[in-house]
Amino acid sequence: MNRMNLRYFTALLLAATLVVALPFRVAANNDNQGGGNPTKTKTPIKYLVVIFQENESFDHYFGTYPNAVNPPNETPFFARPNTPSVNGLNNALVVNNPNGPTTNAPFRLDPSQAYTCDQNHGYTPEQQAFDSGLMDKFPEFTAKACASSTYPSLAPYGTRIVMGYYDGNTTTALWNYAQFFAMSDNFHGTTFGPSAVGAVNLASGMTGNTDPAHTKDDAYGDLAFDVVNGTMIGDPDPWYEDCVAYDQTSLLGQNIGDLLNAKHVSWGWFQGGFTPSAVVNGVAQCNTTTNRLDGTAETAYAGYHNPFQFYATTNNQHHIPPKNVEEVGNNGPANHIYDLSFFQKAAVAGNLPSVSFLKAARAQDGHPANSSPLDEQVFIVSTINMLQSLPQWNEMAVIIAWDDSDGWYDHVLGPIVNQSATTADALSGPGACGTGANSLAGIQARCGYGPRLPLVVVSPFAKENFVDGTVTDQSSITRFIEDNWGLGRIGGGSYDAISGTLTNMFDFTHQRFGKVILSPSTGRVVVPIQ
Repeated sequence: MNRMNLRYFTALLLAATLVVALPFRVAANNDNQGGGNPTKTKTPIKYLVVIFQENESFDHYFGTYPNAVNPPNETPFFARPNTPSVNGLNNALVVNNPNGPTTNAPFRLDPSQAYTCDQNHGYTPEQQAFDSGLMDKFPEFTAKACASSTYPSLAPYGTRIVMGYYDGNTTTALWNYAQFFAMSDNFHGTTFGPSAVGAVNLASGMTGNTDPAHTKDDAYGDLAFDVVNGTMIGDPDPWYEDCVAYDQTSLLGQNIGDLLNAKHVSWGWFQGGFTPSAVVNGVAQCNTTTNRLDGTAETAYAGYHNPFQFYATTNNQHHIPPKNVEEVGNNGPANHIYDLSFFQKAAVAGNLPSVSFLKAARAQDGHPANSSPLDEQVFIVSTINMLQSLPQWNEMAVIIAWDDSDGWYDHVLGPIVNQSATTADALSGPGACGTGANSLAGIQARCGYGPRLPLVVVSPFAKENFVDGTVTDQSSITRFIEDNWGLGRIGGGSYDAISGTLTNMFDFTHQRFGKVILSPSTGRVVVPIQ
């Protein structure tokens, strides 16, 4: 079949995804409407912890799961019997990849190549890489060749670097969590776009309500690349944030924090580096650094990674600490936004919020160019080991998710449930992600679902060694919170109205009381579940 015919048939497939029926939704929770009791939940989950990491596609981390190469001198990984397969990098995609059968075939990165350069993960380039569903232009549109001075072992790959992936010899802990708990191979960014977009989609499923009265361009004059048609598509800093470096904007409407507050459910956003390095004339400074495993110092805090700072109702603009540990999760001067250190303080003191969002310092958030899979492994494993030591563990779920794909290759086109037609769109042609006719609330520049991302659920109620194929997205996490605590919907065009359910990853009729303790340094199992 020649390329023209292939493009024609792929366009037909894309058209089918553009009119796909909306995914299955969890029935609304009527059990605790108006009750406001944080212990009254629809499921046995009384405590939810969302670990929200940075910039990885599914194929980049799980493409060959559960099969690792296991060369000498690397951390070995061997799958348990009867481990299910995933929709990953099969032999055809490796031998005859549409990006190039030889020049741009997917290839394995080993642990010595854990540090890579950042790829292009903008709203438009990601759609261009998808190329009407052909998934064949990643080296052309999302690749950034790594500089030889910083990445000598990666520079020879040039733009092929975007096709690289890790296996269980590097992402060992995540593969082991998938062995003992549940993972998804059909979880997507709610829309295309970078970190701020993914963070806001987690908080509200709604990027299309920027406030023109609170929008400011920076010295580079590139606000048009961050906000299109009143929709955030890039990485501006929050308006209600002292520590800024880029364009700024704010968002109108509700977020999940507002809904939790309305029902008096305790919650918090905890982020590394949020404690100011200094306060000058009442303005917080965020110059604290933390070291990567290789000793490189990285600025700890990034304002645009904090979605609640975009909203007038849920920000802590001046980075005010809580007055005491009892305030954590509740109303007070910090307004539910805290330094990451307060999460463990609250947990150890028996004051764990019902809903907690954790954002690692940049050295441990997994983001290429400032972190690595090995750095984020230390953070994730240390956190989950600590959580398993708490008495609340038996009523807890931990969701490990990522904000965007970084532009790394993934071979799956998700269903396009929300079309868009703006100058920034390019999925099905210049200026087009479909026709834009079915856009939620008529709001454009929110083409989605976007790239496929990893998702792992760790919980005594998670199905064991289970791969879920349900179509879900970042706002599915939001919806789980809404349904579990009976909060209602965000509304106003939020994706939460159509998001798929995460409940297929759980078995609420069967609770496991064993624990899986991993080594933070190797990701290997130290204490297996009983």
